[in-house]
Amino acid sequence: MAETNKAVVEVFEGEDLAVSLAKYVADLSKKFTSERGAFTVCLSGGSMIDNLRKLPEYLDSIEWSKWQVFWLDERVVPKTHEDSNYKLALDGLLCKVPIPPGNVYAINDTLSAEEAADDYETRIRELVNKNLITVSPSSGFPKFDLMLLGMGPDGHVASLFPGHPLVQENKRWVTFIKDSPKPPPERITFTFPVINASAYAALVVTGKKEADAIHSALGKSENPVKLPVALVSPEGELKWFLDKDAASKL
Repeated sequence: MAETNKAVVEVFEGEDLAVSLAKYVADLSKKFTSERGAFTVCLSGGSMIDNLRKLPEYLDSIEWSKWQVFWLDERVVPKTHEDSNYKLALDGLLCKVPIPPGNVYAINDTLSAEEAADDYETRIRELVNKNLITVSPSSGFPKFDLMLLGMGPDGHVASLFPGHPLVQENKRWVTFIKDSPKPPPERITFTFPVINASAYAALVVTGKKEADAIHSALGKSENPVKLPVALVSPEGELKWFLDKDAASKL
């Protein structure tokens, strides 16, 4: 285990990453449900759901009814489409655990990208007004309990891509993109102020294709390029879960 600034970096072999990630999430679920009666969790697409495959083993020990589930980003496609992050999570996790459907906040897939982003932000603001989601006292942005972030080989997180103007967005809670460099092109995404207002954030990265971006973000590079992943800096704790391939250039 290594520490960099306020981040903890752990490298795992084989199934150890999935086992450790499940325990990490289960422990935070217990902490927040006991402290405030709710646990607000933000999911990603990609390999995140597969990396959470051990979580249903906590079926009887997690208070699933207290979970409130959101998405860091979503593709603007029907919920039944193979590109949908909602469908990925439904098939790989949500159908295996008893989270009430009313506590799962998918985007409105009948709207345009811009309308879907506005709608998602409006719904989050309503939940803030009901104190279901807390607010960062320092920034005024919604403070989710846990952000579960993946990363692409280019260093993108959520749908915030290197060199894209949305990386600099600092007013909106949820915004939209119509020219994603990775298909499908239309998506909605949380902005960095929301990601960084979180109490806890986990960056879960696996695979050799991600090794260069991991080295850029965590390695001692002479001219570090500020990839989006390097801008993840939650108010609380940041923990990196890496497999040996992703960490191979550190």
